[in-house]
Amino acid sequence: MNRRELLKNSAKALLLASTASLSAKDHTEKTEMAPLKTTAKKQGKHPKVVVVGGGWSGLSFAKHMKEYVPHAEVILVEKRYEFLSCPVSNAWLFDLVDMDFLSHSFIDAANNHGYTYFQAEATGLDSKEQVLHTTNGDLEYDYLVFASGIEYDYYEWCNDDPALEARLRREYPAAFIPGSEHLTLKRKIKNFKGGNFVITVPSGNYRCLPAPYERACLLADHIKQNNIDGKVIILDANNTVTIKEEGFLSTFRELYKKELVYMPESKIENIDLDKKIIETEFDEVSFDEMSFYPNVRAPRLLEKLGLTTQTPYNRVEANLDVYTNRFKGHDNIFGCGDLRPMGFSKSGNTAYTEGANVAKVVADAIAKKKIEWKSPITFCVSIISMKPQREITLVSEYQYGSKGETQFKSTVTDEDWKHNGLGEEKALFNWAQSMYNNMFYI
Repeated sequence: MNRRELLKNSAKALLLASTASLSAKDHTEKTEMAPLKTTAKKQGKHPKVVVVGGGWSGLSFAKHMKEYVPHAEVILVEKRYEFLSCPVSNAWLFDLVDMDFLSHSFIDAANNHGYTYFQAEATGLDSKEQVLHTTNGDLEYDYLVFASGIEYDYYEWCNDDPALEARLRREYPAAFIPGSEHLTLKRKIKNFKGGNFVITVPSGNYRCLPAPYERACLLADHIKQNNIDGKVIILDANNTVTIKEEGFLSTFRELYKKELVYMPESKIENIDLDKKIIETEFDEVSFDEMSFYPNVRAPRLLEKLGLTTQTPYNRVEANLDVYTNRFKGHDNIFGCGDLRPMGFSKSGNTAYTEGANVAKVVADAIAKKKIEWKSPITFCVSIISMKPQREITLVSEYQYGSKGETQFKSTVTDEDWKHNGLGEEKALFNWAQSMYNNMFYI
């Protein structure tokens, strides 16, 4: 079997697995959205499982928890009223998909999979009494899972300068947390008339490793197609492209030689927003438009609750046992998704499969079975041009070294964008539709 066949078979197997897991399940059990104010009590023989966060990992966890333990009472705590996908949002920025493709109802997901959607924001925790405090009341739990994603960490650029951080967030948003940031960035792209449009790539294990490079390619294509007198400048804090290196670097050289400048090892040392100048260790770069993507960290709520640690990947991440996804010092509190310290790619498919894996971990804990670690799967498709649509792809699994360090167990890529036909097959959109169906409807 050649490399391309292996990639396609891996992708097909992944999509089949993701869509078939509940195909035979009777969905007669329906659950309404929880009332706005409540103190939900634990219920004896029915274990009460609360998951905080309705992103890819939290949605997957809630769905699979009901599959593994049908009699469990599962509550998804999410502060948003609707789901908006960050994966595939780059395509939305350039009108390749509409907003309906990215947005979905938490109520639909809960009704179709038999758990409860509780619209609230988690604010505190009494782990001794097993109570989660939220803006809409307290929730008692037998098992608690945090799947609350990431937050931005501007410390290296701002050094605790709140005024500079506020301006960066407001004037030049990263748009890697879905919502208003994406709307602002799309407006910036639509209104860009020329000059330098700078995109930064952070160091460490940031959310969606290929996404800044994909975004830069699509922006360069936009500039090229619309004859805009401008360039995309990528300021990469890393020494080279962090993922699908061959595919992206060949794209920069061959498709966007005039429209894109790639600058690796560009650690930002100073930002002058008034003069619109960025100073790196080696260069001074002026910009007309910008999207600053800083480092990422675990949510401040977890830090407030004493559930974080310092890691080599980011300053603050969840303090998890890497083999069980338990928070250290807590037998019944778990974490999954982008907040975790393991070196898995912080991407949609990785978060989804990890959510399913942690649901099995919690199910085994309920049944008092031995917990067995299982690798999440990174399946990643990046668009590198729009007309014609071209794509490059990667599939990865992981393992641990002798000291618990994350290692790649297997990685298969298809970066031959000249011949692979992935764009014609709409691999990205087919994968995304399959995942949305799986999280919300099937």
